Amino acid sequence: MSELSAGDLHCWFPADHVAGKVRAALRGLAIEGRPSVGDGTAFHICPSQSEAVAEALSDALSAVEQDDTRALFCLPGEAPTANDIARVEPLSRAIIRARSGWLMAVMRERRLTSHFQPIVHADRPDRIYGYEALLRGVNPDGSFISPGTLFDTARGAGLLFQLDLAARRSAIANAHVHQLAHALFVNFAPTAIYDPKACLRSTVAAIDEAGIERGNVVFEIVETERTHDPKHLRNILDYYRGAGFRIALDDVGAGYSSLNLIHLLRPDVIKLDMELVRDVDRDPYKARIAANLLDVANALGIDALAEGIETEGELEWVQQHGAKYVQGYLIARPAPTPVTAIASRPLVHVAA
Repeated sequence: MSELSAGDLHCWFPADHVAGKVRAALRGLAIEGRPSVGDGTAFHICPSQSEAVAEALSDALSAVEQDDTRALFCLPGEAPTANDIARVEPLSRAIIRARSGWLMAVMRERRLTSHFQPIVHADRPDRIYGYEALLRGVNPDGSFISPGTLFDTARGAGLLFQLDLAARRSAIANAHVHQLAHALFVNFAPTAIYDPKACLRSTVAAIDEAGIERGNVVFEIVETERTHDPKHLRNILDYYRGAGFRIALDDVGAGYSSLNLIHLLRPDVIKLDMELVRDVDRDPYKARIAANLLDVANALGIDALAEGIETEGELEWVQQHGAKYVQGYLIARPAPTPVTAIASRPLVHVAA
């Protein structure tokens, strides 16, 4: 499936009686169906009509057997082929997809941007090591849409692959605009990547075209709790490593799955989960767990990054217990223009 660009959502219903109900429901919205492959019927839905379409589908198909209420969704400019017939989705996804027209509009109109949060050396917090690129959507009035809202909607609507790709491209393009010469942390969701070579080739090409050194790019694995196929994830990382990039494992300490992935994935960087870091200087349970993780990272030659640092006490604790890098609101908030100067703080000895 290609990236969203121009055009409408293409909905294909395989069952004649379902298509008939859909045709009748959408006729009032001036949406006509047309014959398509496999004796199915296709409809084009404009994002501006998404809410009305969702209501019409809910009403029209409420009495239809759930097994029959399935549809195939193709992106703008695509038409279904015979090979696509097996890729049908439940009606519940159809309704969610219809209601996500605003997200399709955001991607189609390229109203996505990246903010950058600095990552600094733990022993010298005034020295910038790199930046994490964080996705933001942009409303027509200029206000920002949080990444949580974007990705939650994309996940429910089956648009995670398209949004994840757009997020990576936004990070690279904006890093190029700002001529960042530091490490660039780029998030990616492994569940959005079905074929490493096919899905990541354009990302690698964009990095090269932007003139960013591959060794400066750190691909950060997010949503590890949703990764149910470690072999698939390892194939993705092998592709990135083979291309000269580094790998970071996010939210380590948030659950067993992330801990179990350390030995399997052998990341270059681990990021301690911000909930574990919160009040780590005052909570002996968190302190013990965090200290063990930092010990493991240092023993294995993995760079440990403590994220979510918000207080001087948290910063001093991770400095004294072996974190190599830190990130958080205490240092600097994400900003559309990367922060280039960090206020100096008293030097604290970092455990060897």
